[in-house]
Amino acid sequence: MEKFTHLTGVAAPLPIINIDTDMIIPKQYLKTIKRTGLGTALFSEMRYNEDGSENPDFVLNKAAYRKASIIVAGDNFGCGSSREHAPWALLDFGVRCVISTSFADIFYNNCFKNGILPIVVTPEQLKLLMDDAERGSNATISVDLESQTIKGPDGGTINFNIDPARKQVLLEGLDDIASTLKESAEISSYEQKVSSARPWI
Repeated sequence: MEKFTHLTGVAAPLPIINIDTDMIIPKQYLKTIKRTGLGTALFSEMRYNEDGSENPDFVLNKAAYRKASIIVAGDNFGCGSSREHAPWALLDFGVRCVISTSFADIFYNNCFKNGILPIVVTPEQLKLLMDDAERGSNATISVDLESQTIKGPDGGTINFNIDPARKQVLLEGLDDIASTLKESAEISSYEQKVSSARPWI
């Protein structure tokens, strides 16, 4: 998993509450178990018209946001079904950070398993960041995980909280298996002790 330390990029404003996982990646794209290739389907029902052409009014189709790496969204982002394809699609598009006032628990957990940083801020802070995001490519937002700060284009700084264990997972770029393997020496030692004490097992 790619490490997350510092990210500076364009933030796309999505001032919509209750963006669920079916909006992020509709069910017809769930047949694959590959984590790549889903970026084109991200928000497809809002991004494309019925004939497959781009909807020019959707934020990610606007020139300023085509390479957005941060999303600033309304409350309860990632609600709905537990599909891990949702963070896969975000990551494949190039999004490494989502900022909202709250997230659905399963989506929030899945973000950390895929190298995406979900940041919870207050409604007042979200309004400031949404205003920044609406400036388009003329303004960028910087996220520093080590110092737990978000800096806007005008130099304003917002501090955010994050569980220390989850923070370390992103800083080191560890998925669940890699995190477990960090303890391989202790695991091997334990297995040897059990084998000696209970050879019949």
